[in-house]
Amino acid sequence: MRLTTTALFVLFALSAVTASSGDRDSAFQWCVATKSAQQCHNPAETLSSSSPKWRTMSLWLTRWTCEDDCRYQCTHVMTDKARAADRPVEQFYGKWAFWRFWGMQEPASVFFSLLNLWAHIWCGFRLRKVMPRRHPMRPFYLLFTLSNVNLWIWSAVFHTRDNPVTEKLDYFSAAFAMFCGLYYSVVRLYHLYDTPQTRHRHRVLRLWALLCFAAFVAHVAYLTLLPRFDYGWNMKVNVTVGLAYNLLWISYSLLNPPYTRFYGISNDHRPRFVLTPLFLGLAMISAVSLEIFDFPPWWRVIDAHSLWHLATVPIIIGWYQFLRFDSLDPSWKEEKSTA
Repeated sequence: MRLTTTALFVLFALSAVTASSGDRDSAFQWCVATKSAQQCHNPAETLSSSSPKWRTMSLWLTRWTCEDDCRYQCTHVMTDKARAADRPVEQFYGKWAFWRFWGMQEPASVFFSLLNLWAHIWCGFRLRKVMPRRHPMRPFYLLFTLSNVNLWIWSAVFHTRDNPVTEKLDYFSAAFAMFCGLYYSVVRLYHLYDTPQTRHRHRVLRLWALLCFAAFVAHVAYLTLLPRFDYGWNMKVNVTVGLAYNLLWISYSLLNPPYTRFYGISNDHRPRFVLTPLFLGLAMISAVSLEIFDFPPWWRVIDAHSLWHLATVPIIIGWYQFLRFDSLDPSWKEEKSTA
């Protein structure tokens, strides 16, 4: 009787939480309430050991609570029942039911995030190794690398354990990387970098840096001060900024882009890698489409979101290869000779 009373109390508390279709199901809520009463609010179970049976070292390290574990178990109970009855699989709290691994909620997304992290660290190191030390774009490409290293660290953390803090760190890191991407793209393509012949544009560079930073701060402040996180606004900003600098680089491949590819050099000069931004830009846009066509995870491990993270790895490697070719093009030396 005590377990039933506790279960009803937990069930009432769960009903007040904003939910997805799966966790709005009364059967799921009853499952969580019952398991919580048995596992988390049972005096005999609580007093039997200082370390609860359900909590392994990996769950302790990744900060799983007893209630979290009950919700996790019930997502799989309900998913098993849906598959057995040949019914559509539901999402719970905005996510599919994934098998956790060493405490990681979405192990495939964590692994693929770490692959992206490795790609940026390794390719960024190789790019700096081959670029001349006085190349004007060197500090801007370092910013690009560091902002993305930060992004993929927090992506891995967020997919390990989803909570309000890790969620905001992931989203804000992504926004920062987007604004950094737009920033360095405009600097490179509109020649705001510091060389003798572009020094007169230094004031424009400072204004552009201030504008990007102010836009990022305003974005974070808006989402932080709201009573509830505006996911729609966050998505619109990231898509708009990301699409803007992708289109800027795609135009690099056109016969007559809205800028000169190299300062003081006619666009009649078309380097052999001129079509690379077009192919990589289209590949990135195609990869993002995986976010639109979501589907239940294969083997409860790999879903569309994790495949998106996997798809970006070869694109990142190809992009650094392009930056390497672009930074070593002889036109940069011709720019110096015309100074």
